[in-house]
Amino acid sequence: MAHSQLSADEALAAWLEHLAHERRLSPRTLEAYGHIGRQYLAFLQRHRGEAPTLADLGAVAPAELRAHLAERRSGDRPLNARSISQTLSAIRTFHVFLDRRCGVPAPQLALVRGPRVKASLPRPVTEDQARGLMQESQADPDAEPWEAARDRAVLTLLYGCGLRISEGLSLTRADAPLPEALRITGKGGKTRLSPVLPAVRDAVDAYLALQPFPLAPGDALFRARRGGPLSPRHVQATVQRLRGRLGLPTSATPHALRHSFATHLLGAGADLRSIQELLGHASLSTTQKYTEVDAARLLDAYAAAHPRA
Repeated sequence: MAHSQLSADEALAAWLEHLAHERRLSPRTLEAYGHIGRQYLAFLQRHRGEAPTLADLGAVAPAELRAHLAERRSGDRPLNARSISQTLSAIRTFHVFLDRRCGVPAPQLALVRGPRVKASLPRPVTEDQARGLMQESQADPDAEPWEAARDRAVLTLLYGCGLRISEGLSLTRADAPLPEALRITGKGGKTRLSPVLPAVRDAVDAYLALQPFPLAPGDALFRARRGGPLSPRHVQATVQRLRGRLGLPTSATPHALRHSFATHLLGAGADLRSIQELLGHASLSTTQKYTEVDAARLLDAYAAAHPRA
């Protein structure tokens, strides 16, 4: 079917296909974008009294988009400023696709501005807290020895290699014993090399020596209690349980271990460009947030120690 003959719903489906297969966005991001797109088209249908056509999408007025965003900020489940900003960004991305692939521009929507969102800094755990999480996971009385070894291996991997949970759980049996550097495929299909510390390799080896399941080379390396692949939710729940025992703040999450990897490297003298490569950030500006975190820690230490502070 020619682009000019697409309905608005078909254009939305084509955009999501583009995001999945050309941009290679994660399933979770695709689900979020699909939800935003469907909400947007449903609003236009209610507002205009009929389903929008592809041509209608090119004629959406700035006031209509503002009204949609205002609707999303109210009701039973209002979105906060950050979510509204993400919603507007997704809708703009949809319209860029309509312009480039379907010949339906909507330049008037550039007039719509999102809410101001204060950039949040990453919230890493300290080196002692990271060490405590790994040690406590090994001594978990509620877990079988192999499960405790698995949890320690996963947390050591996230902290020692700076991985996202999805990246750590994507490792297969063929990846172990871990090499000196792991080839990791991150967001957007971007590949990077992550050096593996001996402590990380040892923790994974200890788990492998105890885990009870026969694994084929392509099977997920980390297994759940009944033998299926370990889920991100389990890792999150494990850290939630461990931080309760250790008295750590709610900011102590699995992803905080990745933040800690970056800030501790920065504090030890690593340069930003190297940290960008190790984390797999597409933009250096994303990595630069860690300089603010390190500066904040430095000021806290100064305030605590200086007699005139």
